[in-house]
Amino acid sequence: MTTTMLHTTIDSPLGELLLVGEESPTARGGTALASLSVPGQKGGATVQDGWAESAEAFTVIAAELRAYFEGSLTGFGIEYAEGRGTDFQRRVWKALDAIPYGTTTGYGEIAARIGASRAAVRAVGTAIGANPLLVVRPCHRVIGASGALTGYAGGLDRKRRLLDLESHHLA
Repeated sequence: MTTTMLHTTIDSPLGELLLVGEESPTARGGTALASLSVPGQKGGATVQDGWAESAEAFTVIAAELRAYFEGSLTGFGIEYAEGRGTDFQRRVWKALDAIPYGTTTGYGEIAARIGASRAAVRAVGTAIGANPLLVVRPCHRVIGASGALTGYAGGLDRKRRLLDLESHHLA
């Protein structure tokens, strides 16, 4: 059975977001999110032939994103589409999901959380860079060991804006 991919775009402070998902009987609103991309994102999704445009399918997801950008939501209740990424990537992504709103952590800490060696930090960075769910899976909360902003598929300016948004709304 082939799943029809659904897509829509919404405006945000980061530019137009491309949302891609699939129908799910267990997801609030009926859609599990497969990808959230920003304009010019390295490795971002592009609409494919056969995908169906449906703003209605993303009503709940779009509402959560708007609330996040307004500062009234600090955690997402969005169901993610299954079957994405390797086992290692999924372990890294699960560790990203556990980073609290308004905080940051390092690549080495993510490696430690998943039981990987310090030598795996580069692989952790690569897995974080492959995160298909920018914003909602908070890879923007991972910074360099020196505290510097490093690597973000959506661009360092967007990473800074997300971190600033979260720190502002914590105050």
